[in-house]
Amino acid sequence: MAHPAMFDSTDPYLHRLRAICLALPGADEKLSHGRPNFFTRKVFAVYGGVVKGDHDPEPYRQALLVLPEETDRPALLQDERFVVPGYYGPYGWLMLDLRHQRGVAGVDWDEVAELVDTSYRLTAPARLVQGLDDPRGPGGPGPV
Repeated sequence: MAHPAMFDSTDPYLHRLRAICLALPGADEKLSHGRPNFFTRKVFAVYGGVVKGDHDPEPYRQALLVLPEETDRPALLQDERFVVPGYYGPYGWLMLDLRHQRGVAGVDWDEVAELVDTSYRLTAPARLVQGLDDPRGPGGPGPV
């Protein structure tokens, strides 16, 4: 039995996040457990989550789950916007609540893109990561 959708397909936060994630080489989207997951071979970002012990999807319905650099994790956890998500947390993932009092315009999308980029680099195959740094690599424009 499929999980029910735990997101709104017209959600403007998801729309912005989707643009960031799918711009990465080899990135694709799939639904898993009712949530959008962005992946290459492995998942590098998830939209929406829960915290351990609370399965209510509403508080973090508009959140981003990513895998940060291990050295950045303690500093990110000092920021009240970040929490340890259920299920993914034991593997080093963090969750950033995207909701902002000013709506989508209040989100620092450059920060979101940086978090997604790091998570992608930690999970994607090396040949795809190379494409981020080498415009002639996979996903790049090719020879000039």
